Amino acid sequence: MKIIIVGCGKVGSTLAEHLDQEGHDITIIDRHGEKLKYLSERIDVLGVEGNGASISVQRDAGVKNADILIATTNSDELNLLCCLIAKKAGNCQTIARIRDPEYYNEMRYIRDELNLSMVINPEQAAAAEIARIIKFPSAMKVDNFARGRAELIKIGIPEGSMLDGMRLSEMEAKLKCKVLICTVERGDQLLIPHGDFQLEAGDIVSFIAPHSVALSFFKASGANTSNSVKSIILVGGGMMSYYVAKRLEETKISVKIIEQDFERCQKLSEMLPQVMIINGDGTDPRLLDEEGLGVVDAFGNFTGIDEENILLALYEKEHSKAKLITKINRITFEEVIAGLDIGSIINPNSITSDNIVSFVRALNNSKGSNVETLYKIAKGRAEALEFRVREEAKVVGRPLAELNLKPDIIIACITKGNKVITPDGQSVIEKGDSVVIVSAERGLNDLEDILA
Repeated sequence: MKIIIVGCGKVGSTLAEHLDQEGHDITIIDRHGEKLKYLSERIDVLGVEGNGASISVQRDAGVKNADILIATTNSDELNLLCCLIAKKAGNCQTIARIRDPEYYNEMRYIRDELNLSMVINPEQAAAAEIARIIKFPSAMKVDNFARGRAELIKIGIPEGSMLDGMRLSEMEAKLKCKVLICTVERGDQLLIPHGDFQLEAGDIVSFIAPHSVALSFFKASGANTSNSVKSIILVGGGMMSYYVAKRLEETKISVKIIEQDFERCQKLSEMLPQVMIINGDGTDPRLLDEEGLGVVDAFGNFTGIDEENILLALYEKEHSKAKLITKINRITFEEVIAGLDIGSIINPNSITSDNIVSFVRALNNSKGSNVETLYKIAKGRAEALEFRVREEAKVVGRPLAELNLKPDIIIACITKGNKVITPDGQSVIEKGDSVVIVSAERGLNDLEDILA
C-alpha cells in the first residue's frame, strides 16, 4: 500500500520503520530536511520537505494515488487539517494523532464530521495499558483481546516458583486452571513452546487467558495477586501522567503527580481535582523520600527524557518495593533497556504503531477475515493477532488437530459470542468467531496465512 506520513518526530519515525518492515511504500512529509535525510538513510522511505497541510506538498508526495495519510505532527490542529485536505485532494483513508484532552473528549464528533478513518492518542493508549498492568502487580505487560474478555499477560518466573521445572503438559492438572503459554524468552532465545516444554526460573513467559482464569493462574503459581496497588506516584506532569491519573479516577488508588513547572501544576490541579499535585523536581531523592518512596505501592516514571526515567527506576528499585512502570520513547537501545530491572516498560510510540499497523493490515485484507487487534511481543520478535472470521475459510469447521499449521504458530484463544475458549486439538473455528494467533512469523494479514 502507498502510505503518506506527515511528521518525522518520534511517533512518525517509529511508525515509518514498522510500516517499512511490513513492505509498504512510505513517503514522509516534514518541514525539516535534515530529519528526513537521517530517516531515509536508515530505512527505505521517500522524503518530501514542506508543510504537510499544503495541497501542493501533498500532491508532490503523491496523495492522489495514496491509500492512507497518517498525520503525526505535534499539533492536533495541523493533523486534522492535513487529514481534511488529504480527503479532498486524494480521497484516501486518513488517520490523525490527537493528544489534547479537550479534543479527545469530542473525538467521536470530530471523527465523524471530518470523515477520519481512525484517531490515535499515544498517551491515552499507553495509559490504558498501564491501568491493565496495575491490576496484576506481578505482570510485566498486559494486553487485551476479545474486547477485554481475554488478556495476554507477560510475567517472569522467579526462583522457587511452582512453575520452575514444570512441563506445560502438567500445568492444567497441577494448577487446576487452563492457560496457554504462547512464548518463552530464555536469555536471547525466543521459543514457541509445546506440551513437552519445561519451564525454568528466569524465563519470561507470555500467556493468554480470560481475566478470572488469569487470576487463578497467578494464585496457583504463587505470584502476587492481591490488589496491592493502593497508591501511585507519577513523576512528570505531561500528557501521560494526565491520562493515567484520569484512568485511575474511578478506582480507590491514591495518585500523586510530581511536576517541576509551576504553571503546569496549576493546570493539572484544575483538570484533576482529585489528584495531589506536587510542585518539585521528581528526580530529587529527598523529595521522593518525603512523598513516600518507601511506602508507595507503584511508581510511574513519565518525564520527557528516557535517561531520567531509567535512572529514576533504578533508584526506586534500590530503595523501594513498589511496582515500577517506566516510559521509554526511543527504541534504538531496546535490547539494552530490556536487560535492566526497571519494571514494566511502556513505549507509547510502539503502542501507537501496533494499532495503526493492525488497521493497515485489515485494509490490506481481502480473504474474509480481518485483523482486529495486533500486539508485538517478545521485543518485537513475535506477534499476537486477533482475527474476526467473516466468511467461509479453509480453517473453518475442522478440528485444530487436522490443520496443517506453519511452524512456530499457536492458536491461543477462540471467542465464540461471549465465551472465551482456551483451545485444544478438538476445538473448531466457526464463522463469526474471534481467533487469537501468536506467531514468530511477522506480517500475517489473514487467518488462512497460518496454514502451511
